[in-house]
Amino acid sequence: MVGHGLQLDSKCCSSTNCRHFLILGLMFAFYSTPSSQASTELCTPLISSKYQHCGHQQDGVHGLKCFGKHKKSHHLKCVWKPGNHSSEKIYTLLLIQGTKDVYCKIHYNITEYNKEINKSFRNKNDNMTVTVFENSQSENCTKDIFRGLPQNLLRCGPPHNASFSRNKKLSMNVSWNKDDANSIRNFFVRYKALGSLDWHKSYVTSLNRSTAIVENLNSSLVYIAQIQCVTNNKCTQCPWSETYTVSSELTEKPVIVSFKDVDIAEKGCHLIFITWKFSSTELFDGYHVTVGKVSGESPQEQINTSRPQITLILSGSAYHINISAVNNVSISPAVSLTIPARERTRGAGGGKLNVTVQSSSSVTISWEDDLIKKYVCFSVDWKQKGQSPRYKSFYQGSQNYKKLELSESLEPYSRYSLTLHTRPDKDTCNMKRVNNSESTYGTTQFYFTEGSPRSAPRNISSYNVTQNSVVLQWLSIPEEEIRGFLQGYIISYAEYHNNGTSAEKNITVDPDLHSYELGDLKSGTEYQVQICGFTTAGAGVRSAPDFFKTVQEAGFHWVGIIIPFALVVTVLIGTPFIKRAKAVLLPSIPNPGNSSALQKSDGRCEMELLDTIRTLIVEEWETKSLQIVEREAAVPASTLPSMFPLLCGSKEDENSQEMTCNWIQTDIDDPSEDILPDRTTVLSLDTQQTALQSSPFAFPSGYTTIEMFQQGIPQGVTANRVPTTVVEEEPEDTDVTAVKAGFDYMRQFSTSPDQNSEQINVL
Repeated sequence: MVGHGLQLDSKCCSSTNCRHFLILGLMFAFYSTPSSQASTELCTPLISSKYQHCGHQQDGVHGLKCFGKHKKSHHLKCVWKPGNHSSEKIYTLLLIQGTKDVYCKIHYNITEYNKEINKSFRNKNDNMTVTVFENSQSENCTKDIFRGLPQNLLRCGPPHNASFSRNKKLSMNVSWNKDDANSIRNFFVRYKALGSLDWHKSYVTSLNRSTAIVENLNSSLVYIAQIQCVTNNKCTQCPWSETYTVSSELTEKPVIVSFKDVDIAEKGCHLIFITWKFSSTELFDGYHVTVGKVSGESPQEQINTSRPQITLILSGSAYHINISAVNNVSISPAVSLTIPARERTRGAGGGKLNVTVQSSSSVTISWEDDLIKKYVCFSVDWKQKGQSPRYKSFYQGSQNYKKLELSESLEPYSRYSLTLHTRPDKDTCNMKRVNNSESTYGTTQFYFTEGSPRSAPRNISSYNVTQNSVVLQWLSIPEEEIRGFLQGYIISYAEYHNNGTSAEKNITVDPDLHSYELGDLKSGTEYQVQICGFTTAGAGVRSAPDFFKTVQEAGFHWVGIIIPFALVVTVLIGTPFIKRAKAVLLPSIPNPGNSSALQKSDGRCEMELLDTIRTLIVEEWETKSLQIVEREAAVPASTLPSMFPLLCGSKEDENSQEMTCNWIQTDIDDPSEDILPDRTTVLSLDTQQTALQSSPFAFPSGYTTIEMFQQGIPQGVTANRVPTTVVEEEPEDTDVTAVKAGFDYMRQFSTSPDQNSEQINVL
């Protein structure tokens, strides 16, 4: 044991040689002090005894591996992982190869965790031992050892870069270091779901050295993947790469929340404000917004943003906008927007832009403003309606017109629109970017060859027809049927008769009108009307004839006069005629108030009579009986004409003006009397209906004069016959007439069971 416990192995040398090596080793260890700079020098195997105090520890240096490359067969690279003993770490690397002709090389003061050694070994078939010491001068020195055969230390990989994409399957694109690219032919892929402990049971072999496809994955899961090259004679070592995290696949589109388009006419552009949202359940890193012209002019600009909104400044051309969410492996389906071109009518831009057609494949465009003072780069878009636009950029720095050769021939009778843009860049007239790259100067329309309209206005109708006017209405001609710029409409109309039409008249109206009032027409006349459009090439096809008839003037005035006249005549002449006819056809009914008997009675007697009448009226409410109130002596029929006074009997003095009323009335309400008094006769209404129907005492009206009554009494009937018995039978119908002396009128009433009503007569 010498110094730090250096011990020589007797198996390695003879006694003489060992002494020489010992002396040399001691001299080397004594005189040599490692410098602060990394250094390399040859050594003898005895040098390893200097580091016998260094040992293996779990928290010391570890993971030492050495490998080489196929193209650099004598170069070796060793890598290791540091320990945890101190923050400042200095490493020493010792390489010993061979048994007979020993090769020893030592490297001092290494501060990194790897070391590349040039010409590190002599023979590929000799075993090699590499030892790394961490802080060799410290008592806490640790070490790690690697042994191997140089010919088996040819390593390839891991990959330099790997990219992944998911679209129902996982695609990998792998790139290798330049030294390994030609040595690797294929690679393996292993994978597992995030959080899973076990790798998938089978590895996936790549299609070639750079591409692999993994199928049958769940699009909503996150996966962990590793890559390893396939070993061969040039790649004897193929370590697994670090783990790659493959995010889930994005399967949903963003959703547009708001869209706003603001025109900035003075600058020839418009502002586009777009906001959107995306499902929060899917992991994503941001958004890709792709903007490009519909014409296909490059470039197609891609704008990356982490916020769900964007503001664009675009010219008057048509644009496509696609918005997608992205992560490290997938791009979601895009939500697409198409910004239409700013369509303007003919002469847009204040008539500043004009097109002159030279031939079917060339046009000359001109502008009025002196734009060349500010711009020298221009671009034009032109298109046929319903077709994709074409484009052409050009340089013009001296004149305000440009002749353009078109890529496709123009078609006759087809309308084209052309838009001129200005570009601020002068180094190139090609568009460098899309957003805020150009301004629109103006738009105009043109035809290669114009023709007349091949169809007529549609749905011609007439309304508000009067005696001498009518309003016509129609729908415009479709643009593709006009075949030119519409200059107006021609309205042709004429009187229509059975034997033909009269001379035709034509009226021309503006192309923007779709209704017109025809005047100076004849009343009560039928007309035929047709409408057609016309261009600079002439009039087009006429519409089918439409007919209308004006209002008849005479019929209108006679009706207005005859009806009021007839009403006046009816009122003036008809009223007296109706009164006279009523007097002739309808007999007058005598008024009881005009009776002489009533006129002779005084007021006192009149009041008594009214009281009696009220009593009779009340008693008439009994519909099953009849009461007759009479004087004490019945008046014979022969003396009826002489009995003029009706209600009151006179005293002995006939000339006396005072009359007394002496009435006897039987109280039928007295329950003690079963038989009425002799002077009062109560006749039951319950007589047989057959007898009443043939009774001579039935009169046609409610009131009957004495003369009519006398005429109605048969001669065989005794007038003074007074019934003394009460008829108890109740016939179905009753109609009784009673005659009393001293009455100018008689009253009769009856009850009909069929009609449940009363008929009353007073005599």
